[in-house]
Order: sequence, then structure tokens, then C-alpha cells
Amino acid sequence: MSRFNGLLEKQYGIPTVSLANENVVSFGINAHFKYSTGMPLRYVGMPYPFTGLNEDMLKTYLNGTDNVSGKPVMQAIVDSLTAPLTDNEKISGIPAEAAPEPRYLAADTEDNLQRLFKDKDWTDYNPVILPTEERVAAMLKGTSHKPDELVKKESGTFGTTRPFTVEKVAIIAVMAGAKPEYLPTILALSSQVPYMDSTTSSASMVLVNGPVRNEIGMNSGIGALGPNAEANSVIGRSMVLIHKIIQGYKEGVSGFSSLSNPLLYNYVTIAENEEALPEGWKPFHVLNGHKPEDSVLTVLMGWNFVNCSGSVVEHYAPQLLMRDFTRVLAAMGSATLIMDPSVADLLKNSQGFQTKESLAEWLSQNAEVPAGTYWANSIASGMMGPLGDQGLEPYATWRKVSSDTLIKHLPNPNNIRTIVVGGETASVWFITDFMAGRGVSIDAWR
Repeated sequence: MSRFNGLLEKQYGIPTVSLANENVVSFGINAHFKYSTGMPLRYVGMPYPFTGLNEDMLKTYLNGTDNVSGKPVMQAIVDSLTAPLTDNEKISGIPAEAAPEPRYLAADTEDNLQRLFKDKDWTDYNPVILPTEERVAAMLKGTSHKPDELVKKESGTFGTTRPFTVEKVAIIAVMAGAKPEYLPTILALSSQVPYMDSTTSSASMVLVNGPVRNEIGMNSGIGALGPNAEANSVIGRSMVLIHKIIQGYKEGVSGFSSLSNPLLYNYVTIAENEEALPEGWKPFHVLNGHKPEDSVLTVLMGWNFVNCSGSVVEHYAPQLLMRDFTRVLAAMGSATLIMDPSVADLLKNSQGFQTKESLAEWLSQNAEVPAGTYWANSIASGMMGPLGDQGLEPYATWRKVSSDTLIKHLPNPNNIRTIVVGGETASVWFITDFMAGRGVSIDAWR
């Protein structure tokens, strides 16, 4: 929001004020102002939570007090739009605490440097491999790209400017314990910042497809979702460090997730078991427009990650249980199924699903949830509700029906995806509401 307000003020000279929750206000008038915009953007603060409340409660907010100035909210909005700049708002330049860190740290003991990295929030609070000049130079041999090449500029929380280079990513790869052959995958991963942040418990998942899976020894078989392979673990840890160091995520300063999510410890870093796909079932990246021989990384984001809690049984077809489980997904109209190859074989050979796409079509047509349950989800009411109020279908119709009317809450089969992974020792699966970003080339970073 502050990004757009900054653009309106700087480029068009239009005064703005942001009406936001307390946590966003804190970020906007502190970290975002100091380290990103440098502009005296003004905020009016509302209590939290904001979504899922009825109109009467929202009216009490509007008739209440601004958390920033202590004035009545409407008066604070008018004053923020009309009052001249204060002396503090006229200050320009970067504060001392926002100055870039030196390229080299002073020599010190192992214990002191490990403590420094933790104090600076440069770790996941586990010991890191210290990125010496020699180790970083060795890591850079994993790519043909120059150390000073800019990977991305708009990489910070909420899209703020935090430019970083190939060398910065190599430093993080060393810290995470990577081998040089992992670096192209970690560079592709770093190009996807900023990763999704939310005040709710969102998380991300990293999926790797193509020949690189086997080249670097990623596990796509037995125990593939656990800490059972060096490459999976290290690449996942790299994402944690990229999020904290490059994106600049710091809880309570630039991020405000109330509970956070345990999936963030390793970002569910997996490789699809392409060799075990049933005939006719294409790999994830091929369905997204890439060639089978391409090595591709995809970042997915969502909230729910639900275990099927037992193996598939013959007397109740697996797609029926998957349909039933979609009721617990957050209301974003998306689903990503993660299934053992044995489940994929059963769906094709016993249930007739010749492709991943045919399974998606069936779920789209058969998954239903009561409208009242759908709109009770704050994500649906906060994000999809306004679309329905503007007449956008199917949300407009869903807003009008009775609460017990069943609606097809996964209306677009293209938003239902399947990943096949696992060791075929049990017919199990997970269902998630994860949404896929656009896959990026790993080969481009070799």
C-alpha cells in the first residue's frame, strides 16, 4: 500500500494517507520509511483484526481513535491529507542504522562470529558455515555468472528495494552448507523474492523438476518430504536465509505473522518423482509450458497442508476422499495434491484418470462446500467478497445464495495441480491450497 501511495505522491503530486492495521502502520512509519521509501508517508492506524468483522464493529473503528495521532479517525485522515510537513518528515538521507554492511567482516573467533550472525538476524538461529573468501570463491565456480551481476532489485518485504548480486547468493549458499553444484538452483530460488508474507499463517513450497533433480541428488522417493537428503535440506535452508537476509524479513519489524508456520523451517523443498509418473501423466513443469529436458524451479504459496491420515482404501475411491478434504482448504480457489506414485497409479488404472488434467476437471466439478462455510473464511470474505460485491462471477452469485447452498469452490481446473513424489511404500497423499507461481529456469543460472 505504501508503495502505491509513494508513487502517487512522488510521480503525480497527489497527497495520500494509508488507512491500515496497527502492524502495517508500524512497518510503514518505521522500517519502510527508513530503509526503503525515505518519504514521509502518513498513516492512520486501525485496531487488529480487520477482516471477518461485521459492519457494526467496523463502524466503531471508523468512529474510534487513530492509533498514530490519538485523534478521531476521520479527523486524522483529513489532517494527514492537509497538514504541512513536520520537521521530522523533512529529514532526508539514509540513517546510520540503514547503511550497507561492509563486504568483509573483521577477523574474530568462530564463537564470536556465530554470535554476530545471530545478533544481526543473518541466520535461522542454527550455526552457519562461515562464508570465508575462499569458500565463497569456491561456491561461485558453480555458475558462469559474474559475482557482481545483479540478480534482482525489488527484493525486499512488500516489494521494497533491496538489490543483491550473484555473490550475495553465493555467500548464503555457503552459510546454508551448499555444494557448488547446488548454486544454480539456489540462484533460481533467489530470483523469486520477495516471497509471500502474511499476518496469517501462510507458507511456501519449493518444487524442482527436470534433470537437475538427479544431477544434485535430490530425493524424490522414500521420505521425500522429510529431512532425508542433503540437497533438499540445504536448498530449503537457503530459502530461509534468503528470506531473512535478502528480503529483510524480521518478525515484528517488517513481518507480522501471528502464529507463523512450521513449514517455513524448510519450505517443503521437494523434487517430483518424474520417473514414477503413470503413462500419460506429465511432470509439473511440462504442464506449465516447459520442455521435459528443462530444469525448473517453482515456488508455491498457501496456508493449508493436510495429511490424508492413512492409506487409500479400495472401498472408497481416493478421488472421493480428496474431494471431501477440499472443504478444509482456505478459500482461494486452488488446490495442490501431493501424492505417492501408488496413488497416482490407482487413480489412473482403477479410476480411469488418464492425465493429471482429467483429475483436476473431476475435482473442479465435484468439490463443493456450503456458501456459509466458504464466506466464514476471512481470506474469502476479505479478498473475494469485494469482487462479488462488484459483480464479478462466480463470487457475485455466491454472495446471494443461502448459507447452506453448496457451491463449487474450485471453479477453475487449471488451479488444481498434482505433484507425484514418494517411495511407493504406502498409498498416501497430502492436499494443500498452495498456489503455483511461474516456474523459473535453473539452467539459465548454470
